[in-house]
Amino acid sequence: MTLSDAVRQLRDASPDVAGRPRVIAIDGRGGAGKTTLAEKLRTVESNSAIVHTDDVAWNHAYFDWGAVLAENILQPLHRGEPVNFRPDAWNSHDRAGSITIPAGADVVWVEGTGIIREELGPWLDASVYIQGDLDEQKRLLVARDGDSAEQQEHVTNWLREELPFMLRERPWSRATLIVAGTSALDHNPDTELVVAAPISL
Repeated sequence: MTLSDAVRQLRDASPDVAGRPRVIAIDGRGGAGKTTLAEKLRTVESNSAIVHTDDVAWNHAYFDWGAVLAENILQPLHRGEPVNFRPDAWNSHDRAGSITIPAGADVVWVEGTGIIREELGPWLDASVYIQGDLDEQKRLLVARDGDSAEQQEHVTNWLREELPFMLRERPWSRATLIVAGTSALDHNPDTELVVAAPISL
């Protein structure tokens, strides 16, 4: 499937949206390629913005950030309002800047592990789950974040919460589109995705 066709399918999943951006989630386990996919989709949907749940979760919690995201980002977007949000942890840890989304965007891509969850279902218009190869994802995480003792402890603590969360929420069963993070099928990764039909478990 071309990137353009993927964007069209995701937009078609919520044909009645008007007066606000479509909110489209991109989920998958750590290292699956969520940020990379969001950036690719933004090149197709030029009037769009990206929210990283890692920014909402920063120094807050691995997964217990749904209410913060909904109240401060997703609900304002549904009202057609711009977003300019500084999480409490940003203030207490002196992190500069804020999470900003200008008014008038057509699509907001919200990417991060755990975004497709029952709690946030009312605020999501469509979603993508990236199914990854766990060995490849581990390699990518090490390449990105290193393998220091501190990082290994972080990964251990993350997995302790990630695995039960994923098994409980089963985001792949709610996704509009399932994308292969790695695939042996011949395709152009710059312009095409390898996809599977949505599943229901």
